[in-house]
Amino acid sequence: MMPLLAALVLLIALLLWGLAGWMQRRTGLPRARVRYDDASEGRVPERPLVSHTYKLTGRPDYLLEHRGRVIPVEVKPRRQAEEPYASDLMQLAAYCLLVEETYGQRPPYGILRYARKSWEIPFDNTLRQSLLKTLELMAQAEQMATVKRSHNHAPQCAACSQRANCDQRLA
Repeated sequence: MMPLLAALVLLIALLLWGLAGWMQRRTGLPRARVRYDDASEGRVPERPLVSHTYKLTGRPDYLLEHRGRVIPVEVKPRRQAEEPYASDLMQLAAYCLLVEETYGQRPPYGILRYARKSWEIPFDNTLRQSLLKTLELMAQAEQMATVKRSHNHAPQCAACSQRANCDQRLA
Protein backbone atom coordinates (compact mmCIF):
# COMPACT_ATOMS: atom_id res chain seq x y z
CA MET A 1 0.00 0.00 0.00
CA MET A 2 2.84 2.43 0.85
CA PRO A 3 4.62 2.13 -2.55
CA LEU A 4 1.29 2.72 -4.32
CA LEU A 5 0.62 5.86 -2.25
CA ALA A 6 4.16 7.14 -2.89
CA ALA A 7 3.74 6.56 -6.64
CA LEU A 8 0.39 8.38 -6.59
CA VAL A 9 1.88 11.36 -4.74
CA LEU A 10 4.80 11.44 -7.20
CA LEU A 11 2.42 11.32 -10.17
CA ILE A 12 0.32 14.19 -8.77
CA ALA A 13 3.49 16.23 -8.12
CA LEU A 14 4.68 15.67 -11.70
CA LEU A 15 1.28 16.66 -13.10
CA LEU A 16 1.22 19.85 -11.01
CA TRP A 17 4.80 20.67 -12.05
CA GLY A 18 3.87 20.19 -15.72
CA LEU A 19 0.73 22.30 -15.30
CA ALA A 20 2.74 25.08 -13.66
CA GLY A 21 5.24 25.05 -16.53
CA TRP A 22 2.46 25.15 -19.11
CA MET A 23 0.76 28.06 -17.31
CA GLN A 24 4.06 29.95 -17.05
CA ARG A 25 4.73 29.53 -20.79
CA ARG A 26 1.23 30.88 -21.56
CA THR A 27 2.06 34.14 -19.75
CA GLY A 28 4.70 34.99 -22.35
CA LEU A 29 7.10 35.86 -19.56
CA PRO A 30 10.52 34.32 -19.00
CA ARG A 31 11.05 31.90 -16.18
CA ALA A 32 12.50 34.25 -13.58
CA ARG A 33 12.36 35.16 -9.93
CA VAL A 34 9.65 37.73 -9.17
CA ARG A 35 11.31 40.51 -7.22
CA TYR A 36 8.36 42.90 -7.09
CA ASP A 37 4.65 42.24 -7.60
CA ASP A 38 2.20 45.11 -7.77
CA ALA A 39 -0.38 43.32 -9.90
CA SER A 40 -1.59 40.31 -7.93
CA GLU A 41 -4.94 40.68 -6.25
CA GLY A 42 -5.05 40.81 -2.49
CA ARG A 43 -1.44 41.95 -2.08
CA VAL A 44 -0.34 45.06 -0.26
CA PRO A 45 0.80 47.52 -2.95
CA GLU A 46 4.55 47.67 -3.48
CA ARG A 47 6.43 50.87 -2.78
CA PRO A 48 6.82 52.96 -5.92
CA LEU A 49 10.15 53.30 -7.66
CA VAL A 50 11.35 56.91 -7.51
CA SER A 51 13.82 58.95 -9.55
CA HIS A 52 14.59 62.36 -8.09
CA THR A 53 16.85 63.05 -11.08
CA TYR A 54 13.98 62.76 -13.57
CA LYS A 55 11.13 63.66 -11.18
CA LEU A 56 9.50 60.36 -11.99
CA THR A 57 7.63 57.84 -9.86
CA GLY A 58 5.95 54.60 -10.83
CA ARG A 59 4.96 51.08 -9.91
CA PRO A 60 5.50 48.47 -12.58
CA ASP A 61 3.27 45.44 -12.39
CA TYR A 62 6.28 43.17 -11.87
CA LEU A 63 10.03 43.28 -11.60
CA LEU A 64 11.66 40.03 -12.62
CA GLU A 65 15.22 39.03 -11.89
CA HIS A 66 16.47 37.27 -15.01
CA ARG A 67 20.13 36.35 -15.51
CA GLY A 68 21.24 38.85 -12.89
CA ARG A 69 19.27 41.76 -14.41
CA VAL A 70 16.10 43.42 -13.17
CA ILE A 71 13.41 43.46 -15.88
CA PRO A 72 10.24 45.57 -15.54
CA VAL A 73 6.97 44.07 -16.75
CA GLU A 74 3.80 45.98 -17.57
CA VAL A 75 0.62 43.96 -18.07
CA LYS A 76 -2.42 45.24 -19.95
CA PRO A 77 -4.70 42.20 -19.60
CA ARG A 78 -7.60 43.61 -21.64
CA ARG A 79 -5.58 45.08 -24.49
CA GLN A 80 -5.90 43.18 -27.75
CA ALA A 81 -3.59 44.76 -30.31
CA GLU A 82 -1.05 43.42 -32.77
CA GLU A 83 1.43 46.20 -31.97
CA PRO A 84 2.15 47.97 -28.68
CA TYR A 85 0.53 51.36 -28.17
CA ALA A 86 3.00 54.26 -28.09
CA SER A 87 1.74 55.30 -24.63
CA ASP A 88 2.39 51.78 -23.30
CA LEU A 89 5.92 51.87 -24.74
CA MET A 90 6.59 55.16 -22.93
CA GLN A 91 5.17 53.75 -19.70
CA LEU A 92 7.42 50.70 -19.97
CA ALA A 93 10.40 52.92 -20.86
CA ALA A 94 9.69 54.98 -17.73
CA TYR A 95 9.80 51.79 -15.65
CA CYS A 96 13.09 50.85 -17.31
CA LEU A 97 14.50 54.26 -16.38
CA LEU A 98 13.23 53.86 -12.82
CA VAL A 99 14.90 50.44 -12.59
CA GLU A 100 18.13 51.97 -13.89
CA GLU A 101 17.98 54.73 -11.28
CA THR A 102 16.90 52.46 -8.41
CA TYR A 103 19.24 49.52 -9.01
CA GLY A 104 22.12 51.32 -10.76
CA GLN A 105 21.96 49.03 -13.78
CA ARG A 106 20.10 49.63 -17.02
CA PRO A 107 17.73 46.78 -17.90
CA PRO A 108 18.44 45.42 -21.38
CA TYR A 109 14.68 45.33 -22.07
CA GLY A 110 11.26 45.53 -20.50
CA ILE A 111 8.31 43.27 -21.15
CA LEU A 112 4.93 44.50 -22.28
CA ARG A 113 2.14 41.94 -22.00
CA TYR A 114 -1.28 42.30 -23.64
CA ALA A 115 -4.13 39.79 -23.41
CA ARG A 116 -2.68 37.44 -26.02
CA LYS A 117 0.76 38.73 -26.84
CA SER A 118 4.01 39.77 -25.16
CA TRP A 119 6.88 41.88 -26.43
CA GLU A 120 10.43 42.24 -25.15
CA ILE A 121 11.08 45.93 -25.79
CA PRO A 122 14.80 46.77 -25.87
CA PHE A 123 15.67 49.67 -23.58
CA ASP A 124 18.22 51.06 -26.00
CA ASN A 125 19.50 54.62 -26.39
CA THR A 126 16.78 55.46 -28.93
CA LEU A 127 13.93 54.54 -26.57
CA ARG A 128 15.71 56.15 -23.61
CA GLN A 129 16.18 59.44 -25.51
CA SER A 130 12.54 59.37 -26.69
CA LEU A 131 11.43 58.98 -23.08
CA LEU A 132 13.68 61.81 -21.88
CA LYS A 133 12.30 64.08 -24.61
CA THR A 134 8.74 63.16 -23.59
CA LEU A 135 9.54 63.93 -19.93
CA GLU A 136 11.00 67.28 -21.00
CA LEU A 137 7.84 68.13 -22.98
CA MET A 138 5.70 67.11 -20.00
CA ALA A 139 7.72 69.38 -17.69
CA GLN A 140 7.28 72.27 -20.14
CA ALA A 141 3.53 71.60 -20.36
CA GLU A 142 3.30 71.68 -16.57
CA GLN A 143 4.50 75.30 -16.64
CA MET A 144 1.86 76.38 -19.15
CA ALA A 145 -1.44 77.94 -18.10
CA THR A 146 -3.36 75.78 -20.58
CA VAL A 147 -2.32 72.67 -22.45
CA LYS A 148 -4.12 71.65 -25.61
CA ARG A 149 -5.60 68.18 -25.92
CA SER A 150 -2.98 65.85 -27.40
CA HIS A 151 -5.27 63.48 -29.32
CA ASN A 152 -8.38 63.08 -31.44
CA HIS A 153 -9.32 59.68 -30.05
CA ALA A 154 -12.82 59.70 -28.50
CA PRO A 155 -12.39 56.52 -26.37
CA GLN A 156 -9.21 57.94 -24.82
CA CYS A 157 -11.06 61.17 -24.10
CA ALA A 158 -14.02 59.31 -22.58
CA ALA A 159 -11.73 57.45 -20.17
CA CYS A 160 -9.79 60.54 -19.06
CA SER A 161 -9.80 61.37 -15.36
CA GLN A 162 -9.89 65.10 -16.23
CA ARG A 163 -12.87 64.88 -18.58
CA ALA A 164 -15.24 66.78 -16.26
CA ASN A 165 -12.83 69.72 -16.08
CA CYS A 166 -11.81 69.77 -19.76
CA ASP A 167 -13.08 72.38 -22.18
CA GLN A 168 -11.49 70.49 -25.12
CA ARG A 169 -13.14 67.12 -24.60
CA LEU A 170 -14.40 65.23 -27.59
CA ALA A 171 -18.20 64.76 -27.78
